[in-house]
Amino acid sequence: MIVGNAKGVFIPDLDDYPVGRRALRGLRFIHTHLADEPLNKEDITDLSLLRFDIIAAISIRDGLPHNIYAAYLMPYGSDKKYETLTSDFYRFEMDYDSFIHNLEDEMDRHRFIDQKDRRERAILVSASTKPKYELEESMDELKELAMSSDVIVLDTVIQRLKEVNPKYLLGEGKLKEIVINAMDKGATLLIFDQDLNPSQIRAIAETTELKVIDRSQLILDIFARRAHSRDGKVQVELAQLKYMLPRLTGKGTAMSRLMGGIGGRGPGEMKLEIDRRRIRDRITRLEKELEILSEARKQRKQRRVEAGIPIVSIIGYTNAGKSTLLNALTRSATFVEDKMFATLDTASRRLRFPKEREIVITDTVGFIRDLPKDLMAAFKATLEELEDADLLLHLVDISNPRFEQQIESVENILRELNLTDKKRIIVFNKADKVAEDEIKNIALRYNAIYISALRQSTFDPLLNVIEKNIDFY
Repeated sequence: MIVGNAKGVFIPDLDDYPVGRRALRGLRFIHTHLADEPLNKEDITDLSLLRFDIIAAISIRDGLPHNIYAAYLMPYGSDKKYETLTSDFYRFEMDYDSFIHNLEDEMDRHRFIDQKDRRERAILVSASTKPKYELEESMDELKELAMSSDVIVLDTVIQRLKEVNPKYLLGEGKLKEIVINAMDKGATLLIFDQDLNPSQIRAIAETTELKVIDRSQLILDIFARRAHSRDGKVQVELAQLKYMLPRLTGKGTAMSRLMGGIGGRGPGEMKLEIDRRRIRDRITRLEKELEILSEARKQRKQRRVEAGIPIVSIIGYTNAGKSTLLNALTRSATFVEDKMFATLDTASRRLRFPKEREIVITDTVGFIRDLPKDLMAAFKATLEELEDADLLLHLVDISNPRFEQQIESVENILRELNLTDKKRIIVFNKADKVAEDEIKNIALRYNAIYISALRQSTFDPLLNVIEKNIDFY
């Protein structure tokens, strides 16, 4: 029971009645209208955003109940978003339990949701002042990232902004529309393509009980899933803690919605209650551990150098086929999956050439544009190995319509790492998916060679170019 005034009532925290996987909250909201007037716009917004089973307003006349105005949400895809009922208060009757049970069943059928499937279900949102085509390309990549994190994508929303809203990123009205659409479709998560600052995350999270994460947090989640080596795990945890530190707000609802499940894997849940000082202490310890691990890597590299074995590193955009190529060249079994960031931990294998000459060939973490700064800083340690490479093979997925932008993204990261002077060869992969005339012209333009990592018969040009560009000791 809530006591308000003539201006309205303040609805308290409803965390004991969560929404998300359920179509409705399991609460009726019944309040008074001091004048004899129907439900207003604010009432319907509360019904839609807060997912009440029913909202009802009882009008007053001469100090007594007069009429009752009620509304309930309709299943997704119906002609109307909601249905209204009006009745004399004393004649109003409803078999409430039966009605709501049937309504929820109908809503679930329209949402096409398998209740046994416990994966997160997301609406992807991109709002920026960039040109529309750039937003669409970035959204395609966000969709791939979401699927790599085992998220079911229910819908995508792209909005080109005249100017960015400093509080919500996009307009408050549009945000509420997105949230209502997400709840209608049964989403549990909103993923923004743009990086949200701490105040934006808090403001958006206060608008909805859905979890809210941004692109950086999604990438961090994928890295947390895929890191297996001690190196990788330390780097991911370090990046997550650095990301979390400015967003830590104690036990606030905004942060609690951020953590757990997608975007909260790794240190997320267990670190939520830890104060800033303890997180800083943990960051310091992890950075020291990373230094020790880096020193061990340097010693391993030094032994390779002393043994006089040339090093070739395969680099490229995520999911370009680097691990597949490593396996095919060296007849090994590095983990391969058709997902972004399937490989996070550096793998090294020996490749023997004729005349008893051999090289070490390494597979590195995939690159991606706009990599989170904290993650880039953490993974610089792993990418340090590229400094000792005698040759870089820049593998490009020629079948990807965005391959030119992906080449540029990799080049930008190489510039950040001060590796642009390193000898490198562009190798177009997945040639079996593109017409031969087309790939020949593109390869000529880039002074590149082309292969299919699935067909060893295409490897001769690659092996020849490696041999020509390596100084065997």
